[in-house]
Amino acid sequence: MATTPSTHSAAASRAASAPHAETDLAALAARHGLTVSGARPTLPAYIRQLWSRRHFITTFATARLTAQYHQAKLGQIWQIMTPLLNATVYYFIFGLLLRTSHGVPDFIPFLVTGVFIWTFTSASVTAGTRAISGNLGLVRALHFPRAALPVSLALQQLQQLLFSLGALTVILVCFGQYPSLSWLLAVPALLLQAVFNTGLAMIVARLGAKTPDIAQLTPFILRTWMYMSGVMWSVSKLSAGAGLPRPVTLALEYNPAAVFIDLMRFALIHSFKATQLPAHVWAVALCWAALTGIGGFLYFWKAEEEYGRG
Repeated sequence: MATTPSTHSAAASRAASAPHAETDLAALAARHGLTVSGARPTLPAYIRQLWSRRHFITTFATARLTAQYHQAKLGQIWQIMTPLLNATVYYFIFGLLLRTSHGVPDFIPFLVTGVFIWTFTSASVTAGTRAISGNLGLVRALHFPRAALPVSLALQQLQQLLFSLGALTVILVCFGQYPSLSWLLAVPALLLQAVFNTGLAMIVARLGAKTPDIAQLTPFILRTWMYMSGVMWSVSKLSAGAGLPRPVTLALEYNPAAVFIDLMRFALIHSFKATQLPAHVWAVALCWAALTGIGGFLYFWKAEEEYGRG
């Protein structure tokens, strides 16, 4: 069919008006504060959104902590019993059978402190791997900054640790470790570890959202990491007497889990001296917390628009 001049004119008019229509719609959306659905917000906007959900984060963490053992007859007592039972098993295997207690003063406080602090990190990582994949219904149904999920799960583990510290205090006192001013050092040590754990939880949350099989691999990685972190043995003693190459010794001493465990031991156990800590240990702990906390947050934010899709 032959086209007429009027047909060409109408087509040209529509083509010319299309950009103007898109501009008008964009201006209308901007005027009313509308944004593209699912688009990743800018970093400052994302931080503001996350801060505005702080009450949701704390409530979600507390609710999950309360519901964690609701079907068990002993209920919340398992929050204390689980690390204590782990410490008992480790004492039997490592302290009695493998004799790692030899030459370590106050081995039971040493071991129990290590188990409680390690459990804080390992539980944060384990929970983080399922932060997105285990809450897909919530992610797909509601619009909120997805970082609220791994942050709330890390907060849940911090709440659980604080609840368990009462039992740790009783154990320390029973074995002659009475409260002193050095115990105040536990506060900044725990705060730095909490930041580190939160960043780590956000890293594994993104990995777990993309590859759910990460949750199956995580227990093996954590078990290996635990054996390298001096939970059941003294890193300083091994470094001094095993004749290991210097790079291996440094890797063991500055392993972040070992750093936070040793800081808590230094704060709570009188026989654990400053000479057993690596050089510049507080600076190292601060660097690990800042690097992992900020880096983990940025790494998670970069994939914000991908969570819950597919």
